[in-house]
Amino acid sequence: MQSTSNAAEKSGVEKMAEKLAEKRRALGRGLESLLPGPRVVADSDPTHSQSARMSGAPSVVEGSGDGEAALVDLQAVAAGRTADGAQVFLLAIDLIDHNPYQTRQEFEPELLQELADSIRVQGVLQPIVVRPGKEGRFILILGERRLRASKMADKTAIPVIVKRVSEQQAAEMTLVENLQREDLHCLEQAEAFANLSTEFKLTQEEIGKRVGASRETVSNYMRLLKLPVDVETALRRGDLTYSHARALLGLHDETQVSKVAQMAIKRKMSVVALEDLVQDVNLPLEKRDEPKHGGARWVDPNVRAAQRSLETILGMKVRIRDRRGKGKIIIEYGTLEDFDRVVRMLKGKVPGSA
Repeated sequence: MQSTSNAAEKSGVEKMAEKLAEKRRALGRGLESLLPGPRVVADSDPTHSQSARMSGAPSVVEGSGDGEAALVDLQAVAAGRTADGAQVFLLAIDLIDHNPYQTRQEFEPELLQELADSIRVQGVLQPIVVRPGKEGRFILILGERRLRASKMADKTAIPVIVKRVSEQQAAEMTLVENLQREDLHCLEQAEAFANLSTEFKLTQEEIGKRVGASRETVSNYMRLLKLPVDVETALRRGDLTYSHARALLGLHDETQVSKVAQMAIKRKMSVVALEDLVQDVNLPLEKRDEPKHGGARWVDPNVRAAQRSLETILGMKVRIRDRRGKGKIIIEYGTLEDFDRVVRMLKGKVPGSA
């Protein structure tokens, strides 16, 4: 008698579950027919993201429409949520446009192929991040390597998280993600800082606050873009390091930069040796201001060290003219922003200053 009652109860539960499932399917068909935008099709790829499969992702967004309609339809077919509550969708790869603010330009082919091999077997385990674009398309924010590797693995769809952010916020998110990787090239970093400055009119201090770097760091990287093309090429190739480039920027005569750089490469100079060479090259310029009867001027090592330290802190060229404990410090600034920053720093060091 007890088993008959349990069977009847089980049958009733199964019937209720079937009705609820049918209602969900009907609701899905209704949304698909009423909402404009991308067309939702069954997911035929058995190797989609493991995270998407675990969350029960039933479909892939594929078609056309404007950005708002596309986002509404994506929400209707949410694949699930991440640990922090963000919705995850499966989006057709051919609907995703390139990130115009991508910081990283060089991608190691071997590492990219390894990632593609992994995705071919396991799927994309971490969703990429996109923002709504025009005409039903989406623009990549984060996940350039995962997207490229997915294409190499012949995937047609990829799990995504959609963020409603401005172009400036998207650019900042891209830069911050890449800064967290140790292999970001110094020139790529410099170009990203410069892009934020020119595109969005941000000061170096504002950029630093947004990406978690000091203003001096931002300034030092942006100064790399003043190097001659051949020196930039050597820097990208790995013939020179970031520290070598910083030392070259200490040359007072900019026409000497390429020549000194080639000497450093040919002699395989250390950074310290290059700094000494830069100081020696600068000396003839400083002698021009000396009286003719004075002869060559000896530079105290402590003065030279102080000059280097100031250049590092300020991110500008600094000359110290010392003669028997007396002299002057010359700071060369290139913009009014640099001038204002130096003034603020000096005020902060003067007792009783406002």
